[in-house]
Amino acid sequence: MTVVTEAQPESPRPLHGGQISVEVARAHGVETMFTLSGGHVFSLYDGAVKADPPMPILDVRHEQTAVFAAEATAKLTRKPGLAVLTAGPGITNGVSAVTTAHFNGSPVVVLGGRAADSNWGKGALQELDHPPLLAPVTKHSATVHTTATLAADLDGAFALADAPHRGPVFLDLSLEAAFDVDAKPLPTVGARKAVVPDPEALAKIGDLLARAAKPVLVLGSDVWMDGAETAAVAFAEETGVPVITNGMGRGILPRGHRQLVTRARSAAFGGADLVIVVGTPLDFRLGYGLFGGRDGNPLAPVVHLVDSPEQISSHVGLAASAAGDLAAAFEGIAESWRKGAKSGAYADWLTALQDKASAAIAADRDLLTSASDPIHPARVYGELLPRLADDAVVIGDGGDFVSFAGRFVEPGRAGCWLDPGPYGCLGTGLGYAIAARLARPTSQVVLMFGDGAAGFSLMDVDTLVRHGLPVVMVMGNNACWGLEKHPMQALYGYDVAADLNPDARYDKVVEALGGGGEFVTDPGQIGPALDRAFASGLPYLVNIATDQTIAYPRSTTGL
Repeated sequence: MTVVTEAQPESPRPLHGGQISVEVARAHGVETMFTLSGGHVFSLYDGAVKADPPMPILDVRHEQTAVFAAEATAKLTRKPGLAVLTAGPGITNGVSAVTTAHFNGSPVVVLGGRAADSNWGKGALQELDHPPLLAPVTKHSATVHTTATLAADLDGAFALADAPHRGPVFLDLSLEAAFDVDAKPLPTVGARKAVVPDPEALAKIGDLLARAAKPVLVLGSDVWMDGAETAAVAFAEETGVPVITNGMGRGILPRGHRQLVTRARSAAFGGADLVIVVGTPLDFRLGYGLFGGRDGNPLAPVVHLVDSPEQISSHVGLAASAAGDLAAAFEGIAESWRKGAKSGAYADWLTALQDKASAAIAADRDLLTSASDPIHPARVYGELLPRLADDAVVIGDGGDFVSFAGRFVEPGRAGCWLDPGPYGCLGTGLGYAIAARLARPTSQVVLMFGDGAAGFSLMDVDTLVRHGLPVVMVMGNNACWGLEKHPMQALYGYDVAADLNPDARYDKVVEALGGGGEFVTDPGQIGPALDRAFASGLPYLVNIATDQTIAYPRSTTGL
């Protein structure tokens, strides 16, 4: 007689807290751990090394770079990024970067080390209660005290970070939680369900658009983060509405698209009779939501479309608003718009803005080709633009010099522009560049930064070198804090604390760290220097001395 027995389910294998952390992170799409070595988090490194396959560990020279790299990874891949910071100063060093992720709505999970619960209150090394520090700039900030709850806590952290409105989540792990062993089954990661916006609100917005004569559509970062870029293009092209982009909305309508009128921004916002803002806050970058009013016309009605209800603007009166899946929002508005749409209703308005945009671009030619000595910062972009591929990832980290980048550099594709966002934190550059090189291994990665901004992160060129990550870095070196120097002179007639060393050879620093670089003072040598940088296969800095007297012509400082 044959006895058949049913196979018993395999018992979960015992895992220590670091192994659990890596397994859960990988289940949520994490591919790289960004960190700076610290004893409180050794178990997470062990978990990464012993995973099958191992999870790459990318170690940096400052903790803020680890978080910036995790944030940029989240932006570029639209999956959660992971940063692991050791206790005490490791975590406090990362706070500005966590805050940047908070303002940018970037899904980042930051795991911190923590002194042992068994020694708490006795004065252990780097004993600090971190969660209260991180609470104001995260979606959730808490301590995990035991390995028994770690998997569930981590699963919840990643799910929360990735749920609209996206943002950072912080957990610190006591030594017990990080190093002890548990054998519970790991949670199963489910698909996130999209929230459908209110159909009545979408119908109202579609009706407003159908009745408008001079509408403008603004596409912001969350259009990209929500995966709504294809729906946004379809909506724009069907309606024929003029489009302005900001943040990671840049490139959704690629450079040269007939409806992209960002260079006519002032005329578009000043003359609009309806502005539909999608996926970005009504902050200082958009005049706090006040549009229209030009030539005696009234202020324009404003519509705000966001990915979650708490993002709807409350400081300005809105004609309508809706929250939820942004692709569904575009489709719902278009369905309503068709009922009252008139063919070519916005054609004259679009043509007028196209003409203004073309005139602005034509007016830039003299700046982009300027032979002035000292070098006009615009000349740098005049040399760079023809050398950029459509899929180049361009990163901005700076003040005036990077403002010129925002004016001249129009991405060829969506997901190819990175800047610090509304928090305006300098020092993002090297972390963003690290992430971009990993996420887009075959694309050009170009970091534009000022000499001031470079001081926050330049040591992480060592990280690029150690990990074999070639990046072209272009510095506009005006030997000052230009964004502060010129306004202070306008206010007081003098400036203080605004000058830097005009002879600083930042390129030599890069060379000393194992990269390449050169110093350029002749505008005719910018192009050849860029060619050498792109061909080098190294982290390469083109350090360009620019005219300190040139201030970017801005209408607001955001103050």
